[in-house]
Amino acid sequence: MTERIILEPGQAAPNFSLQDQDGKVRTLAEFRGKRVIIFVYPAAMTPGCTKEACDFRDSTAPLEAAGFQILGLSPDTVEKQAKFAERDELTYPLLSDPSKETLVAYGAYGEKNSYGRLLKGVIRSTFIIDADGKIEQALYNVKATGHVARIRKIVEV
Repeated sequence: MTERIILEPGQAAPNFSLQDQDGKVRTLAEFRGKRVIIFVYPAAMTPGCTKEACDFRDSTAPLEAAGFQILGLSPDTVEKQAKFAERDELTYPLLSDPSKETLVAYGAYGEKNSYGRLLKGVIRSTFIIDADGKIEQALYNVKATGHVARIRKIVEV
């Protein structure tokens, strides 16, 4: 098995070209000049992922006022992301990565421990990227509950 990538502060964030829930192609480059928070979740519309996504939704206004763009990222299809966004009134782009190429590039897909079993899957992670496209923080194996409050504390919003 190949070694999982772990991103470090100061590294260039991997660019991507992915469709959002509306089918619009999004790239990291389009957000240059803004700080970006990418949160990676395993599956749309599951309890933990819904909790995290709704916490980000509820914190969108203060984060955007501080110059942040929020992006959700999972291997779900565009159609499933659209249902998720509509059902939970999510107001930021949800990126679809069914090939898992971007997830792998960010180190958010690979071997993980799930209830004592090693398996391959999405690793719940969050990346804070500066206005120049460099990693400020790479947080792996985060918990869905309380995570957005932790992010707000880190970015002082």
